Amino acid sequence: MPSRRRAFLVLLILALLAAASLVLALAVGSVALSPADLLATVGGHERSLANQVLFDLRLPRALAAFACGGLLALAGALMQVLLRNPLADPYVLGVSGGASVGALLAMAVGLPLAIVNGGAFAGALAATLLVFGLGHGEGAWTSTRLLLTGVIVASGCGAVVALVLTLAPEAQLRGMLFWLLGDLGQAGTPWPALAVLTLGLVAALPYARDLNVLARGELAALSLGVPVARLRTGVQVAASLLTAAAVTTAGSVGFVGLVVPHLTRLAIGNDQRLLLPAATLAGGALLTVADTLARSIAAPIQLPVGALTALIGVPLFLFMLTRRGGLS
Repeated sequence: MPSRRRAFLVLLILALLAAASLVLALAVGSVALSPADLLATVGGHERSLANQVLFDLRLPRALAAFACGGLLALAGALMQVLLRNPLADPYVLGVSGGASVGALLAMAVGLPLAIVNGGAFAGALAATLLVFGLGHGEGAWTSTRLLLTGVIVASGCGAVVALVLTLAPEAQLRGMLFWLLGDLGQAGTPWPALAVLTLGLVAALPYARDLNVLARGELAALSLGVPVARLRTGVQVAASLLTAAAVTTAGSVGFVGLVVPHLTRLAIGNDQRLLLPAATLAGGALLTVADTLARSIAAPIQLPVGALTALIGVPLFLFMLTRRGGLS
């Protein structure tokens, strides 16, 4: 395991990368803004074109991208330590599938964006309640049972999504497909997602020591006095709400919650007190950079950000995997 000094150094580097990703998102676009232009625009009071581009378009989108990436990475880190399964991620429990069904049904009938977001959130919560209800059932809770229930519910939601796409008018298909692949172009205000991210991280950090013990096994945690049942329920609810907030803001962006916790764990170790904030920073930076590329690499065409996250993260993950000898 990396030394504590090295872990804090990695955490500092991630914080700097997160800040750099936000600056990059603000500077890059059809109207290029140099660092000097950014400083002049932030310090100025006149309503110029640069001012409108920065504060009305780029800053809200960059903050929304960072918040969604942080939400997904934090949720993935929590799910992986809870289930002690490297394949656990925010979408494996059907949260994304439920959100997709709710959002696409709202799009199919032509409802406005606010109601589409509300439908996504309602669908995510409905899927969460269904998975938790069926996953617990009348028997004892097991991670395998919860994972299998999530996979089944996600498969059912996928079937409903396929039916909606088949029956939807052609004029609405592009918007639906972009939502399914992740689209921050219609993210709106970033403040709700940022608030959920902040509250989620602040609420999770006091339980980091208990999560460290839980990662060694449920019996070990019980023997050391960790309230396993209460901790497990809290992590499930927190991860589901974090994922629902991310999906409501940016659509279905995969990969981030699965791989970012692994990458940060390889670099910083498995101490949840450091891993949780590190994963949040890394996830936010990754999605911010991916969204900047998505809106600029083929401008004026905007690419689905979910495809960019995979293209960026998969080679990096495979490189780290071969260098460090496997998942930790």
